[in-house]
Amino acid sequence: MNIFEVTGGHKLSGSITPQGAKNEALQVISAVLLTAEEVLIKNIPDIIDVNLLIELLKDMQVKVNRIDTHTCTFKADEVDVAYLQSDAFHQKSGRLRGSVMLAGPLLARFKKAYLPKPGGDKIGRRKLDTHLIGFEKLGAKYTYHEDASYFTLEAAQLKGTFLLLDEPSVTGTANILMAAVLAEGTTSIYNAACEPYIQQLSKMLVRMGASIEGIGSNLLIIHGVSKLNGTTHQMLPDMIEVGSFIGLAAMTQSAITIRNAGVADLGVIPDKFRQLGIVLDIIGDDIHIPAQDDYEIQKFMDGGILTIYDHPWPGLTPDLLSIILVTAIQAKGSLLIHQKMFESRLFFVDKLIEMGAQVILCDPHRAVVVGLEREKNLRGITMSSPDIRAGVSLLIAALSADGKSKIQNIEQIDRGYENIDGRLNALGAAIKRL
Repeated sequence: MNIFEVTGGHKLSGSITPQGAKNEALQVISAVLLTAEEVLIKNIPDIIDVNLLIELLKDMQVKVNRIDTHTCTFKADEVDVAYLQSDAFHQKSGRLRGSVMLAGPLLARFKKAYLPKPGGDKIGRRKLDTHLIGFEKLGAKYTYHEDASYFTLEAAQLKGTFLLLDEPSVTGTANILMAAVLAEGTTSIYNAACEPYIQQLSKMLVRMGASIEGIGSNLLIIHGVSKLNGTTHQMLPDMIEVGSFIGLAAMTQSAITIRNAGVADLGVIPDKFRQLGIVLDIIGDDIHIPAQDDYEIQKFMDGGILTIYDHPWPGLTPDLLSIILVTAIQAKGSLLIHQKMFESRLFFVDKLIEMGAQVILCDPHRAVVVGLEREKNLRGITMSSPDIRAGVSLLIAALSADGKSKIQNIEQIDRGYENIDGRLNALGAAIKRL
């Protein structure tokens, strides 16, 4: 097990460029299975989750050429469908939540798929109902294998239908969308997720020859086609990294410029950090965060304590709530964080409390942060990363703390953040990988 040893108290300075979007990568890389022609994808993040997915494709005999660290070509002209039945595929795909994204393309093109029990973060139950109900309505039949915790799906021919999703699931929408593009007839997906990741996937599929209406809305209309072609796709910057760097700059009183931040696709993210009192200067596609001695959390217009909660796009992504919670620790004022989606995502606050933060965990979904107002610093401790976003939140806390901290289980951080220690050390941080 690798460990980060972090010496806190250093002010950072300089510029940093966010990696390609992790959540987009898992979708668009899965989509290469929809065509036998070559697909070129640029700005791929070099992180564990994405590399695991690329390994899975290689194991399925997809031809992968890694032109450089962040650019790959894929050609799925000789896919070994039988590999889906192997124990090796079941074990490897079960390690990666993102492997569920392979089901839609496989079902659409090869008429059979495998859906593992979700792996990845320990942040609560992550159900597959939206995916399975969508596939079933398109004409697929599924069988659950309880002994090994996986589903097999089969369909002689998917047929277009009307779907009203029970929730605007990003992965559910993406999976159903990829299945529908090769289905017979027209599919309507209402209450669809409309995050930038879904928009990017939709635009990529259209370039491949798909017919999709309503991109960017919660009603997608897909007219099935018989085959798709190759394409070239450029991934967006990772909005979660952008938010992480904003929070890091504020907590460490640092001046940082985020280059090529993808500002047009950040939605409410900049404004949510401004609600914490953080100054952001947007210059073209860059975000400059000047060094601030202090920042004050806004209140509602009636004087009530500010509440920040997750919500489907164009609301705030749940992946940034852990970052916002940590950033509020040194603010002036109080903040209620309401994490609606996952029931275990706030449990990492016990480590923050041990570091000296004033945080009240009300229940599994809500926490109140009472800002320290820089009257005292956090103190370094030994802790463990339970998931990707909590891990980086603990790293931000450690970088702002007095003394040394040790963060265990940093494989969770590596799953979502590319060379985070090296990139932050280049700004003046003191992080050792042990």
